[in-house]
Amino acid sequence: TYTTDTKSRKENKKTIESLYRLSVDIKKIRRLKEWVLLQEVAYVQEIAGILQEMGADEAAVANILERCPEAVLHTPAEMNSQRALWQLVCQNEKQLIKLIEQFPESFFTTEYHVNQKANILFFQELGLKNNIITRFLTSAPNIFYNPVEKNKDIIETLQRNYLSLGGSDANMKIWILKLLSQNPFILLNTSTAIQENLEFLQKNDFTDHEVLQLLSKLKGFIFQLTASTMQESMLFSRRVFNCSDQELRELVLKCPALLYYSVTVLEERLEGLLKEGISVAQIKETPMVLELTTQIVQYRIKKLSALGYDIKSGTLESLNGTKKDFEVNYGKIQLKKERPIFNPVAPIHIED
Repeated sequence: TYTTDTKSRKENKKTIESLYRLSVDIKKIRRLKEWVLLQEVAYVQEIAGILQEMGADEAAVANILERCPEAVLHTPAEMNSQRALWQLVCQNEKQLIKLIEQFPESFFTTEYHVNQKANILFFQELGLKNNIITRFLTSAPNIFYNPVEKNKDIIETLQRNYLSLGGSDANMKIWILKLLSQNPFILLNTSTAIQENLEFLQKNDFTDHEVLQLLSKLKGFIFQLTASTMQESMLFSRRVFNCSDQELRELVLKCPALLYYSVTVLEERLEGLLKEGISVAQIKETPMVLELTTQIVQYRIKKLSALGYDIKSGTLESLNGTKKDFEVNYGKIQLKKERPIFNPVAPIHIED
């Protein structure tokens, strides 16, 4: 932890001169992280030298130090240890320097070096590919700060539950690796929370097979919820769609967003659809439309209306899906509208 008492301390001239020689924007650092410039000890030249040794050009070094000036507060020994650690999963130093340039904060967090190393080795043993581990290092670095025992405990809990829900030994490894790849943040949960959420689904009469289905569809995000928020969302859906417990379970399996989104989000999206003249019955028929934000729905309805497609009387299927799915559907409707209707038995008029 570094002091941030800027009034009683002066900037380190040596640090500023060294950064200036490297064409680093000092004003930017003053504006965002001035405390770095106040530290008595910094390793500007050494850190820049190591980055250059790894293949970073002058512009890349300046960019890294502007985005993460605290890098210069690490010793060359810490830097080299981190370099060796990331090389365990990087193909070469060219890839490594590219990652450092994109995600300098992740690379220069060295306080958890021992945990990071143990977790990298654990993930490799588990069967995760190196390119997935590098993605975790950059986009979900905090999962490496956990002691490796905690991450092992979470994985064991997931494996145990997968088998108890009827999953097979043969598919378990693939299932775990896919779940982790989709949502590494699952490791930030506790074993208790995972257990409680699965029990909640079982208490609400979802079969073991359906629970596994929901876990896969929600990509493990279900573990970031609580039993009470899931209960509130389900009660809201039951009230809105006026359905039985069995119908509600079917709706949730069709559209897990009904379980995942809070009542506030569901209310806002429902209201947006109703304002467009869409009925509750239509939404009940195609609940997946609630996975889309109100803005996306409005944009898609506007595009379809321009083609003369009336969403109020038609199905909501054409609104659904990813941006790519929608564009494909839109293209088909457009083509249908432009293409003249061909009647194969109509007489052909030929002039003599």
